[in-house]
Amino acid sequence: MSTLAWIIALTALGGALSALAASLFLLLPEKTRTQALPHLVSFATGALLGAALLALLPHAIEGVGISNTHYIGLTLLAGILAFFVLEKLVLWRHCHQDACEAHVPNDADRDAASAALILFGDGFHNILDGVLIAAAFLTDVHLGIVTAIAVFAHEIPQEVGDLAILLNGGLTRRRALILNLLASLTSVVGGIAAYFLLGPALQALPYALAIAASSFLYVAVADLIPGLHRQIDMGSGIAQFTLIALGVIVIYLSHATLH
Repeated sequence: MSTLAWIIALTALGGALSALAASLFLLLPEKTRTQALPHLVSFATGALLGAALLALLPHAIEGVGISNTHYIGLTLLAGILAFFVLEKLVLWRHCHQDACEAHVPNDADRDAASAALILFGDGFHNILDGVLIAAAFLTDVHLGIVTAIAVFAHEIPQEVGDLAILLNGGLTRRRALILNLLASLTSVVGGIAAYFLLGPALQALPYALAIAASSFLYVAVADLIPGLHRQIDMGSGIAQFTLIALGVIVIYLSHATLH
């Protein structure tokens, strides 16, 4: 199976499955969704941290050599700052609840505007996800699979929030599902574009991996973990830690087994 085929297959499969999982999740009773969503977010946090620190960064450092490690550090820092700016510009939208402060509307017009904005933001985000997955596959097929797993893990909670916003914006259930699926599948576009742009420039791959790691770390630390801190009881804390650790272990075992 060629590298391009892997990229297309994993980006398409991940986009379709995350959108489908989100739509099925919204069919559950609200109480069940409320109880289950933090657990999904906890696992996704661990998967993102594991993929960034145990897979992507080691491969990036290996690609440039130990003497140039500081360049990877600078790229990682630049990536984190760039994602901060993007989020401030509302291009990077991550909401892991059916409603959150960033999306609370004042009227029907704001509901519709939020729905349009979330489609744009989600499509842009998924294009970047496709680029990150392609960069990983161009480095190593096994690393690409691990990266795709991590992307898929954090896509489900995000897609649940995005789909809720679309429904709240006045879209019918069918239209919301179709548009959400199309936005998810833009990752295929990003993956194909990156394959043809990054392939000839192999020396850029380690830095693309560092950018991928920065996005994973930013989402996990700046977005997911603060949401987990809203639950402060001991039982929730233990469950969150256990699921975060499980996410890390799944990525570690996947990476070790594939190698």
